[in-house]
Amino acid sequence: MNISFMPENAPFSTEQKHWLSGFYAGLRTQIAQSANATEGEALMPVHVFYGTQTGNSEAVAEDLCASLSEIGVSPQLGSLDDIELEDFAKLEQVLIVISTYGEGEMPDNAQIFWEALASSSTPRMEQMRFAVLALGDTGYDGFCEAGKQLDLRLEQLGAKRLHSRKDCDVDYEDAAEEWTSGVLEKVGELKGSSTSTVAASGAKPTKKAEKSKWNRKNPFNAPVSVNRLLSGDGSQKEIRHYEFDLSKDGPKYEAGDALGVIPINDPALVGAWAGRLGVSLEAEVPGYDAALGDVLLKQLEISTPSSDLVKYVAARADDEHLTHIVEHGDKDAMEAFLWSKDALDLFNLYPQITPSLEDMMKLFKPLQHRAYSISSSSKMHQDSVHLTIATVRYDSHGRKHGGVASSFLADRIAADGTSKVFVSPNKAFRVPTDNDVPMIMVGPGTGIAPFRAFLQEREAIGAKGQNWLLFGDQHAACDYIYKDEIEAMQSSGILNCLDLAFSRDQAEKIYVQTRMLEQSKGLYAALEEGGHFYVCGDASRMAKDVDRALHEVIAQEGGMNSEAANAYVTRLKKEKRYLRDVY
Repeated sequence: MNISFMPENAPFSTEQKHWLSGFYAGLRTQIAQSANATEGEALMPVHVFYGTQTGNSEAVAEDLCASLSEIGVSPQLGSLDDIELEDFAKLEQVLIVISTYGEGEMPDNAQIFWEALASSSTPRMEQMRFAVLALGDTGYDGFCEAGKQLDLRLEQLGAKRLHSRKDCDVDYEDAAEEWTSGVLEKVGELKGSSTSTVAASGAKPTKKAEKSKWNRKNPFNAPVSVNRLLSGDGSQKEIRHYEFDLSKDGPKYEAGDALGVIPINDPALVGAWAGRLGVSLEAEVPGYDAALGDVLLKQLEISTPSSDLVKYVAARADDEHLTHIVEHGDKDAMEAFLWSKDALDLFNLYPQITPSLEDMMKLFKPLQHRAYSISSSSKMHQDSVHLTIATVRYDSHGRKHGGVASSFLADRIAADGTSKVFVSPNKAFRVPTDNDVPMIMVGPGTGIAPFRAFLQEREAIGAKGQNWLLFGDQHAACDYIYKDEIEAMQSSGILNCLDLAFSRDQAEKIYVQTRMLEQSKGLYAALEEGGHFYVCGDASRMAKDVDRALHEVIAQEGGMNSEAANAYVTRLKKEKRYLRDVY
């Protein structure tokens, strides 16, 4: 069988040509393996798919593939948006690692697949054996909901579980290893009885991807070299620019990654909790090798109320309204009830509740890192990493409140102090691999962070493609962060197009999606040239409004109905040209 490449004048964008070249190269490899099947060992294929928003599920899936290859099977790794449902339905051994995004939603690279799988016309899959590993956060009501839905739907379609689903909390590593061990045992049992094989000529075990020695369990102690206020007088926000020194063997990163910051709680809040519990900060804590003050300061989540903590209070508060909310699982009502309250506020509402120290040690979750989009390119800043963070501050219930990590960085690190950090790679959020295609970036407020990094990256590598930024906030006078840098990029030609939207500088509010609609012709033309469309920022409102505007632009300028516009956006997602970093 001969495969010829597309001619130079084929009607494809540069990005599409690169993708097709890779596709043909992979196809040639598969055919070559089949032709040499008699020369090599026939290995059973196991298909591993991941659905990820920030990269964790992809990393776990890569490790799973490496472990599978070591026991003599052929792992085939792919994102859930890389396979068509009709092809997926024919597979026999399938493993899925998937995270849950937001309040129980599918991650972006699994949404299209899920919609197809959930359709009433989806074929039966009775030949399939599958297992699901779900990553999530018990701090959200929709804990591991994406994994639960996939697991149930595959069962409904007749697929048989190879291994039971495992639901992992934020500390997922140990649980993932336990699930992997169980899966490997089951796959090993299948090897002898399976008649399904894939040819492998001289196949070698897949090596685990090299990982940084710096991680959540072993963070790097980085000096904070810069802590600079970006927002001006009169702003309703306090946005700061931070730089962390990585020169002494610090972690490596790429534009698009996130930096995990491990915070230390506010000593004032620690003292207030000790007072509420009636216990000395020097008291011993059962199960911990430190005094209460140190445990509350560095080890436990003492600000954000966990669901178990809310239920504990509701069971003792004699508050019909709170009891009703908890019993009926009303998310909106619970959000409204907890608005502006931290865990201590919740207990202080009901002074009759006198929790024991032992109770509270069970109700507090472990203190977690906070992940922030990196706002620098390592190609331009080799020895440092930058963050752009809005400090959370508010007065409520007679107390001052602050964001756990944002106030830690802003207030509690002395000059030349340090913070424990680590990099979370996100290979799904990168600048275009084709340096000549347009890059459209929508990032209001602190959503500009990764796009500052992207622009630095494109400058450093000499990319010639158009760079277009849509940025905005409330007021130009005090909320136009990085103004000098942005204008310098315009002057130098790195930033070709800039659309600003300051919502409260005129009677009619103007947002980034407003500018998208105003620039619809140019935006659609950039997409038609193979452009990549990026969004960063608030997921609950901004990202949804931007998505609606994108559909409207495509329908209007492409002369399409809503169904055709939806198909166009779906194609952008499948081609990895519509990417989001939203929270």
